[in-house]
Amino acid sequence: MNHLFWGIIASTLAGLATALGAIPVLFPSLHALSHRLKDELLGFAAGVMLAATAFSLLVPAIEQGGTWVTIAGLLAGAALLDLLDRIVPHEHFEKGKEGPASQLRKIWLFVLAITLHNFPEGLAVGVSFGSKNIADGITVAVAIGLQNIPEGLAVAVSLLGAGYSRERSFLYALLTGLVEPLGGILGVGLVSIMHTFLPFGLALAAGAMLFVIGDEIIPETHHGPSARYSTYALLVGFVVMMGLDTVFG
Repeated sequence: MNHLFWGIIASTLAGLATALGAIPVLFPSLHALSHRLKDELLGFAAGVMLAATAFSLLVPAIEQGGTWVTIAGLLAGAALLDLLDRIVPHEHFEKGKEGPASQLRKIWLFVLAITLHNFPEGLAVGVSFGSKNIADGITVAVAIGLQNIPEGLAVAVSLLGAGYSRERSFLYALLTGLVEPLGGILGVGLVSIMHTFLPFGLALAAGAMLFVIGDEIIPETHHGPSARYSTYALLVGFVVMMGLDTVFG
């Protein structure tokens, strides 16, 4: 059960990295971030997620389950996120409302939107630890935690700019990260019960993350004149994570 314990701990720490990134919002000296910097932070996070998806999830899935299992899992993960995106009411800072109409307050629609793309990150950490290879699990957890830090800051500052207090902006950023342990528990639990699920589970998490990157994060960073800068930030994030995966993976 050691891998189960570490899978839960690692997904929790990765989720708390969102709060770590949001800490600066508590200081009065931080009034706002430029639109360009927020786009760059999210672009960097997307690059880290892309590299983690490719090298830490899809490559092991292909090695352990073959090409067809990996393709099936990837498409299933994307379809699952697409379904959740359609049935869960939520709202993005730039894209606006998505999903069915809801009477929920705007802040909770923002929280639901961020929660939707944090869940597959926790799932990825959990599935990686479910393989009982602690080193692989740590690599994925570090990747998710690394991209959660700039993402947490961007989210908290956006909430601050929307008129919420510093304390509430920090709290809501924290809450969005706490869904990741739930995904971690589900991922490590499924793989522990059905070890043959591992390659499909890795690909499932990869497909869900790719859907989030392509459907939410990248479009969020391409609504203004700083789109080119966010693209370069994505490349930097990809290279950083590729290097970490090569050294520690």
